[in-house]
Amino acid sequence: MDFGAGGGAVGAMGNHGANVDMMSWYMEIPLISRLYLTGAFLTTAACAVDIISPFNLYFNWDLVFSEGQVWRLITSYLFFGVFSVDFLFHMYFLVRYSRLLEEGDFRGRTANYVLMLLFGIACISLVAVYTHVHFLGSALTFMMVYVWGRRNEDVKMSFLGFFQFNAPYLPWVMLGFSILLGNGITMDLIGIAVGHTYYFLEYVLPVVAEIRGWRRKKFLQPPALLHWLCGSYEQQHLHDD
Repeated sequence: MDFGAGGGAVGAMGNHGANVDMMSWYMEIPLISRLYLTGAFLTTAACAVDIISPFNLYFNWDLVFSEGQVWRLITSYLFFGVFSVDFLFHMYFLVRYSRLLEEGDFRGRTANYVLMLLFGIACISLVAVYTHVHFLGSALTFMMVYVWGRRNEDVKMSFLGFFQFNAPYLPWVMLGFSILLGNGITMDLIGIAVGHTYYFLEYVLPVVAEIRGWRRKKFLQPPALLHWLCGSYEQQHLHDD
């Protein structure tokens, strides 16, 4: 009896199980979060093997609007640096809080979630013109963290297992940790500012409008085209009726 062959078969089954588990985890991620994760991973991988250069990806206002390199409006949000612990850290926060939003507040409202991301990209890109930052994905991630925290005020969290706080303070705890590590905080502050702007327009201003009897109650409504692209046009049409 060849125990070596049997061991190899068991090992193969174990590897197959791990692959299945990884694929199951990946496919369980909601669509928009999964697309963002995939785009970020493929962009970083392409840079790692020199298929593309980060110099072709970074945000630059003149190159976008004078040279017509409009792809930089998207690629500057997909590159998080070379494969490293810092890259894994960014991917963890991106997947975790994008998924929590998409499965929570935006469940069944994919078009609204896409609109939130487009709003964030537009605002962050505008601020980037004046702050001269080039890779903007971490600011968008901070925006997600801020919005999720404000929408889950009673959720208890802990830092390093001993410092406890409520979810709305999470962006500020992360900001303080960045300061302790000596990292730049420009992107963190931009993400917090844009996240607060979105939160106010989406969740606070409609309440004010309702109280004061304004004719317009919603200020960030996805257009019909976006609903159609996200497969929710019929649902929105019935809701409006």
